[in-house]
Amino acid sequence: MTGQDDVDGRTAARGEDPAGAGSARLTPGQPVTVHLVKAPRPDLRYPASVVSDDGNHLIVQAPWANDVVRDMGFVRFEPGDVWTEHYWRDRWYSVKEVYDAAGTRKGWYCDVTRPPTVRDDVLVVPDLDLDLWASADLSEVYRLDEDEFVASGLPEREPATAARARQALDELAELAADGFDTLTGR
Repeated sequence: MTGQDDVDGRTAARGEDPAGAGSARLTPGQPVTVHLVKAPRPDLRYPASVVSDDGNHLIVQAPWANDVVRDMGFVRFEPGDVWTEHYWRDRWYSVKEVYDAAGTRKGWYCDVTRPPTVRDDVLVVPDLDLDLWASADLSEVYRLDEDEFVASGLPEREPATAARARQALDELAELAADGFDTLTGR
């Protein structure tokens, strides 16, 4: 049986919930806190609202979680932006649709993560540092933060997890070809 590392580094069969917490479903409209576990860097927590949860694919919506503009060079994240975030309990990534205040799509910001869990109205997402950006017109697709990934020590500490993270980044790059519409159901 094919295994995957869970949030504690153990291995679980695909579809199983090793922590026993990831199966908790959330209700549309329910407030939830997204907790991006960024160890060893400081974690990020922000409020969101549940759009849907089918037991595997969880969608939340959140405003840009910062009061200041973050200019990435290829996109600016700014107050008023709205993020529609897609998480899957059986996938090693999230896909976040980013819209400006007027509702125009800026693009997709994707995080490579361990599969998320839900604990007491908190969506816990262990971030693995690799990211991908795809512009709204798909003319620009960038793999991001390889330096942070290497600096984290994960490739040496957990080589199987690091290989799975790189595989997830490759999968995201392939999915970008259709604008993630097949994946997100948009």
